Amino acid sequence: MRLDRRSLRFWRQLPLTSPRLWARRIAFWAGAVLVALVAIAFAHLADGAQDLFDAATAGHRAWLVLLIAPCGFALSVYLTRTVFPGAQGSGIPQAIAALKMTDSRMVERVLSLRVGLGKILLTLLGLASGASIGREGPTVQVGASIMQALGRALHLPRVETQRGLVLAGGAAGVAAAFNTPLAGVVFAIEELSHSFESRTSGMVLTAVILGGIATLALSGNYTYFGVTSVGLPLGSGWIAVILCGLIGGLLGGCFSALLLALPRRLPRQLAAWVKDHPIRFAGFCGLVIAVIGLISHGVTYGTGYAQARALVEGNARLPVTFFILKFLATVFSYLSGIPGGIFAPSLSVGASLGSWLAQFFPHSPARAIVLLGMVGYFAGVVQAPITAFVIVLEMTANQQMTIPIMATAWLGYAASRLVCRRPLYGSLARRFLKETVASARSHPAAVPEIATISVTRPQER
Repeated sequence: MRLDRRSLRFWRQLPLTSPRLWARRIAFWAGAVLVALVAIAFAHLADGAQDLFDAATAGHRAWLVLLIAPCGFALSVYLTRTVFPGAQGSGIPQAIAALKMTDSRMVERVLSLRVGLGKILLTLLGLASGASIGREGPTVQVGASIMQALGRALHLPRVETQRGLVLAGGAAGVAAAFNTPLAGVVFAIEELSHSFESRTSGMVLTAVILGGIATLALSGNYTYFGVTSVGLPLGSGWIAVILCGLIGGLLGGCFSALLLALPRRLPRQLAAWVKDHPIRFAGFCGLVIAVIGLISHGVTYGTGYAQARALVEGNARLPVTFFILKFLATVFSYLSGIPGGIFAPSLSVGASLGSWLAQFFPHSPARAIVLLGMVGYFAGVVQAPITAFVIVLEMTANQQMTIPIMATAWLGYAASRLVCRRPLYGSLARRFLKETVASARSHPAAVPEIATISVTRPQER
């Protein structure tokens, strides 16, 4: 009997036969599938919110945006500050910041089911108000929040394990939002963690695989921007690689620099007014978005997904004014403080840049140059070149453009660093961390322990 008990204890402690470990594995797998289901539902709801806005401002009712956008922006910021604190911004900086925290109470302020729900609802409100935002960044925070809540429910004690869950949730969110499993893994490595740790790699890969399976089962094997088989032969067309990489990277770097510098470079009186009246400032930004939308005849509202897809498939040709106005609309949408991402708007801005540059290369396929403009600008914005070219390749299922897209991404990254030395998401994460710590210390509750704020800088990557 003693031998039997020892044998039973021995088998129960083995990784492959431990009931406790299998219970955790099953719960973790269920969490990964849940992230995918939420991402799919979020995508459909986002389309519905944008359709609702389009219906409300169609035809002779276009002027209603002058009322809808300011009120929607102001309401979003009010709810963010009073009901859902921690839901502001794109969601990716918040996920990065949470990875630097070691106190569960602080993580709960950033990643919780309440914050995740607020992120979804307020992003939908922004899209229903005409904001130039995307749902992909918020999906990262929502996915990380779901996995963080799962870790708390399982009472996982190790910080490394909890960090792995956050990484896995964010990666699964990207994979499910774009239906790009490989990009989800690369995003977790390059942008969220800046390293690939053996303790968390299995979690990330498993979450992405299970999330991808759920996405395929419910949404099919679709490509985010359709399928294109266009190629770029060697020769004069490769000049477009250089131009799209350099111009797209510089403009993407300018976009990131604006988001980082404007809040700190405003005149003192204006900065004080913005700080004291954030809801009024959000309403002002909404009014600016409305005016830009009226000037562009409504094409700058929303994610920009429809315009980008039409350009990639060769079914549309937008004027250069779309690039300029969409750029400005995305800047004001982010500065307003409403929840919402910049992934999809950045891809649409880059696609329109490539479409404009294509006119200077009449002997090269315009759709190929659209892809180059998309990846060059996107790499310049996020300064994550591997994520940029992997995500564009997976979104279009075009193997012929692998080398041109890869080269454009690296050129865009290098050019972006000339005007913006710090990565956008890393810098926003450090800023968010400091603000969160300052807010915690201003309250009488115990100050949680915070890990060292050391998000990797560009030269270290």
